[in-house]
Amino acid sequence: MNNQKQQKPTLSGQRFKTRKRDEKERFDPTQFQDCIIQGLNETGNDLEAVAKFLDASGAKLDYRRYAETLFDILVAGGMLAPGGTLADDVIRTNVCVFTAQEDLETMQAFAQVFNKLIRRYKYLEKGFEDEVKKLLLFLKGFSESERNKLAMLTGILLANGNLSASILNSLYNENLVKEGVSAAFAVKLFKSWINEKDINAVAGSLRKVNMDNRLMELFPANKQSLEHFTKYFTDAGLKELAEYVKNQQTIGARKELQKELQDMMSRGESLKEISVYIKEEMKKNISEQTVIGILWSSVMSCVEWNKKEELVTEQAIKHLKQYSPLLAAFTTQGQSELTLLLKIQEYCYDNIHFMKSFQKIVVLFYKAEVLSEEPILKWYKDAHVAKGKSVFLEQMKKFVEWLKNAEEESESETEEGD
Repeated sequence: MNNQKQQKPTLSGQRFKTRKRDEKERFDPTQFQDCIIQGLNETGNDLEAVAKFLDASGAKLDYRRYAETLFDILVAGGMLAPGGTLADDVIRTNVCVFTAQEDLETMQAFAQVFNKLIRRYKYLEKGFEDEVKKLLLFLKGFSESERNKLAMLTGILLANGNLSASILNSLYNENLVKEGVSAAFAVKLFKSWINEKDINAVAGSLRKVNMDNRLMELFPANKQSLEHFTKYFTDAGLKELAEYVKNQQTIGARKELQKELQDMMSRGESLKEISVYIKEEMKKNISEQTVIGILWSSVMSCVEWNKKEELVTEQAIKHLKQYSPLLAAFTTQGQSELTLLLKIQEYCYDNIHFMKSFQKIVVLFYKAEVLSEEPILKWYKDAHVAKGKSVFLEQMKKFVEWLKNAEEESESETEEGD
């Protein structure tokens, strides 16, 4: 056994020591900046030539390493210092977004430059998104005109799919919101975005990144009301965005109402407490027709129904009798009664065990003064839906005839009295 240590191999040849100065220059963006600015200045503001120059330069210059510098130059004309300012001694170019004309057509042309560049060098996608997030945080450092151009450009890029709507998170910065910069910027941005697409496309993009319910946060806490939001954006010519947010608020309030109602019923809270809660929630722009639909669903979902058809009707009548006063409190309009009738029809059709219960439920509600004659007759005549209509109309035939006769008798008694 050889106990001697094995000699390690050594590298032969001359070793050169890299100087720190050379190493620093290799990773210094200044040289990169000079090359880009010189090339842009030679295009003479011809954006087609700009796109071609950027395309060709990607093969020679390190776009991956210097993505931030590249985008700073294309937007602001030079490398930006923290806060969004251009230092006086920094070399700059006038071939950039901030020195361009402040109109939609010019910004659309610039959007094409970014679009071509990112399509050609796909790895720039993430760097570009990070750049826009940073620029939005720097808004206070830009002039009003520069902010307007950036807003238009961002809206167009969002519409084209070059950016994710998640970049809007930067607008919720406390200082930007407090000074009204976020809301003013959002007006220009949404105008150009909707101009390129439509409100439905905008809503879809916002929903995808869970931003559809956060637009109110563009205002300080003391101004985060639907009234303020609606007035601000309607006055700015964005009525459809105001309507969209209004609808979102209503949808959110409906979901909240349904969940809370089910919880209150499962806790066994009194009808009076439930009624007070609903009336308070209706102040959030929820109509009585919407409430009665939610109330019906909540009442029907808070009990375990018997699977036997012959027993479920008896169970339903007993359960609904208990909640009749609550339902009656929110059927003060004929349209609300009709809405309830349609909900009952759909429920009985969708839940096969209830197919024979429809008429008994309607009669119970008539006796409990939840439903009145006129809406029932209207439903029977032409306001019913297709779901199981032949079965339900047949069930209601005798009761409807009785209602008509009672109505005729009442009319004749009134005439005799006169």
